[in-house]
Amino acid sequence: NDFPQMSVATSKRYEPTWDSLMTRPLPSWYDDAKVGLFMHWGIFSVPSYKSEWYWWKLDGAKNQDVVAFHNRTYGPNFKYADFMPMFTAELWDPEAWVSLFKAAGLKYIVLTSKHHEGFTNWCSKNSFNWNSCDGGPHRDLVGDLTKAVRGAGLHMGLYHSIFEWFHPLYLKDKANGFRTRRYVDEVYYPEALELNTIYKPDLIWSDGDWEANSSYWRSPELLAWLYNDAPNKDQVVVNDRWGNDNPAIGSGKHHGGYFSGSDRQQANPKLLSHKWENAFTLDGGTWGYSRVSPLSSYLNVSTMLYEVVSTVAYGGNALINVGPTSDGRIATIFQERLLQLGSWLSVNGDAVYGTTKWREQNDTSSHGIEHGVYYTASKAADGPVYAHALSWPEGNVLHLTQPITTSHTTVRMLGCSASLSWHKPLSGDEGLVVEIPSLTPVQLPSSNGPWVFELIGVK
Repeated sequence: NDFPQMSVATSKRYEPTWDSLMTRPLPSWYDDAKVGLFMHWGIFSVPSYKSEWYWWKLDGAKNQDVVAFHNRTYGPNFKYADFMPMFTAELWDPEAWVSLFKAAGLKYIVLTSKHHEGFTNWCSKNSFNWNSCDGGPHRDLVGDLTKAVRGAGLHMGLYHSIFEWFHPLYLKDKANGFRTRRYVDEVYYPEALELNTIYKPDLIWSDGDWEANSSYWRSPELLAWLYNDAPNKDQVVVNDRWGNDNPAIGSGKHHGGYFSGSDRQQANPKLLSHKWENAFTLDGGTWGYSRVSPLSSYLNVSTMLYEVVSTVAYGGNALINVGPTSDGRIATIFQERLLQLGSWLSVNGDAVYGTTKWREQNDTSSHGIEHGVYYTASKAADGPVYAHALSWPEGNVLHLTQPITTSHTTVRMLGCSASLSWHKPLSGDEGLVVEIPSLTPVQLPSSNGPWVFELIGVK
C-alpha cells in the first residue's frame, strides 16, 4: 500500500468534485521530504500572550484572563488593530532564518500567509490597509521568505486561513446561514488565486474551515484550478481542511491532499493507507510565540525526536511549529531544539529522508517517548530496514522480534564505526539479537537517542 508518487506533469484534467480531485497523485517531493517547519507569525506576535487566538479571546470569547491582561497592559481603549504598527520585524533577516533551517535538516517551510485575524503577510490587494506592506513591517514577508527559502533549495509552503473571525462580509454570510457567499467571492477566493499566482507555493496548508461546508468555501473549484491551471500545478501539495462536510479519516471517504487531520495528530494504524502529517508545536501550549510560556511547556529533545520518528515510521511527515517574535527573531530555545534536530538528522538522515513505512511500524506493543523500537525502510528493492531504538538497549543487547534474517544479514549503528555482531534468538523464534560492544562516549553518534540500527539483508 505505497502512496502514489510522481511529479504531476500530466495532461489529465480534474473536475471540481472530490471523487475526481482524489485521483490526483501526490507530488513525490512531499513524501521524500519528511521533516518541515511551520511558523505562525502575525499581529498576534505583538501581544504574544499565551496564544495566536489573542484577538478572538479578547473581543470574541471575552476571555477573562486575556481581557484583564490587555486592559492593564495596553488600556481598555487600545484596539487589536492598534498592534499593527508594533509588528515591526526590524530584526528580521530571512537569510539567517534559512541558514538555521538548513542546519536543522528541514526540507520544507510553511509560513502563515494569513491567520484568522485576516492580516496578510504579503501585499494583498484584497486586504486593504491590513497587510504587511501598508502597515506593520512595510515589507512583503511572504515574498522575501519565499525567495530566501527557494534560494537555499528548500520547498516553500503557505498556511492560508479560509475564514476571518471578524470580517464584516464573513459575519454577514454566517448570519445568513451561509446562503450568501460574498466573503468567499470577494475576499477569500481572490486571495487564494493571488497567493498561488504570485508566489507559486509548493504547499497550501488550509485552515479555518470548520464553520461551513466545502461548497460554501468553493474548495473543489479552487483545487480543480490549482491542479489544472495554476502556475504551481505540477508540484503543489495541499492538506485536508477544506470544509466541515469532510468524512472522518479512516472512513475511506475523507478528502483532501495529504491528511493533516487534527492538530498534533499522532501516529496510528488508521493513517497507514494515505499520506498524512503530524503538525506539532515545540511550545506545547501555543502555535504563536508566547512570552509567558514556562520552560515546562517546551518539548525536550527526546519528545521532539519521538514525534518525528513515530510519525515517519507510520508513513507521515513531521511539521514542527515555532512562533517567531514580532521583531523577527526565532527564540533561542527554538533555535536550540532545531539545531538538536539537525544534529540528529545529520547522522540518521538515511533512516528518515526518502524512506517508506516498513511492513511493521513497531517491534513490540509497548512504545513511546524513550522506549520501544520503530521501523522505517529504504524505498529501494532489497534496501536496508532501519530500527530506531528510542532508549539505549539494556545490557548493550538489542532484541528485535520482527525482522526475518537471511544468510547475508548485517547490522550497523548509524554514526558509529564499531562493528556489531548478531545472532538468532536462542528460543528459535524469528528475529535477531544485536550485541553492542562497550563504547566510549566519543564512539557514540549521540549521547541521547534514538539510536538507529541499519539492517541489511532482512525480510
